[in-house]
Amino acid sequence: MADLQRTVDELAARLGRPLLLEDRVQRVVAYSEQSGVMDDIRRDSILRRHTSPEVRQWLRATGVHEAAAPLRTPGAPHLGLLPRVCVPVRHADGLLGFLWFIDAEPAMSDGHVAEAAAAAPAIALALFHESLATGLASHRELEAVTGLLLGERDAATQLIEAGAFPQAQPVTVQVARPCAAEPDETLRLGLEQGLLTLRRRLGGHHPLHLVRFDHAVLLTAGPPVSPDELHAAMPVPVVVGIGRSRPVLAEAAESYREARHAAEVTARVPGLGRTAEWAKLGVYRMLTHLPDQELHPGLEGLLADAQYLPLLETLETYLDLAGSAVATSRVLRLHRTSLYYRLQRVEKLARTDLKDGGERLALHLSLKMARLSGRYSPRDSHNSS
Repeated sequence: MADLQRTVDELAARLGRPLLLEDRVQRVVAYSEQSGVMDDIRRDSILRRHTSPEVRQWLRATGVHEAAAPLRTPGAPHLGLLPRVCVPVRHADGLLGFLWFIDAEPAMSDGHVAEAAAAAPAIALALFHESLATGLASHRELEAVTGLLLGERDAATQLIEAGAFPQAQPVTVQVARPCAAEPDETLRLGLEQGLLTLRRRLGGHHPLHLVRFDHAVLLTAGPPVSPDELHAAMPVPVVVGIGRSRPVLAEAAESYREARHAAEVTARVPGLGRTAEWAKLGVYRMLTHLPDQELHPGLEGLLADAQYLPLLETLETYLDLAGSAVATSRVLRLHRTSLYYRLQRVEKLARTDLKDGGERLALHLSLKMARLSGRYSPRDSHNSS
């Protein structure tokens, strides 16, 4: 509730006008400092925490429950009601509440109405999150999940004792990272909305979530939910990383670390597809921890010049296939003589010997590290492992 109150106070300060937030049955949720003109209805609503039946009936007749955009409601002198601006608060087409502004002395400008409407989605997410948090207020759940992913074991105890997660089930963490969009507040709100909608459908998995600046985190009891569901819930294309399940919630930070690394690798290596499990990343599990400057010195010149890309693609395919010329020729649809010519050029340009096992290993690892750093991007990779 503290987050909602802060949002209401900040919006009121920006508009220079007091406001009141109600839920969908017109119970008062939060309100700003009530300076300026105030009628008896506003005063009674704050004191009693709800609106009288007569006023609710009058306002319902103006169409506020059906409205999808802000509307101005007329005054009702017989009820002691001044004109108002009502901004409906909706999530996924469902009505969650109302923002109310007294529209008098002076009337609210169209610009301020538009600014209030722009703030409604964030308030809707906070209200929706509040309704999903079981036993914990939404801001306390957010704090607990944040602590959990930082490795604070007390956070797991808090979530379990509040009934937000079962004590006897393992936990799996998935991370969704936008593919191309630049992180901003609009993207963050979109990721939040996607995860909240998904949580509503995943009740049996006891889901928890957190949205960071550039990625979204989903925690579920038991095995991971279908990545297709996570992809479908996101407002923009994402890559998804999946950490290994851990036996207890207190170890969720380890699954989160793996999921985040898997998402980063998937973003850098398009050949892996849109989803990657940490347990199936192969050599990339190790390479994510190594500095990308430590490449085979003979590859530097080849990586710096686009004309050598076909040679690098041939070399990587050859090394991926354990140095089998037969298999490489078949995969690349390349005559054996042409293959040998390319490999000999690589040896000369990179000052290496492909008959040396240590050299082959260094070259192979260097190509994978160059993928991760973005210095090497094959045009049509047959194999990304």
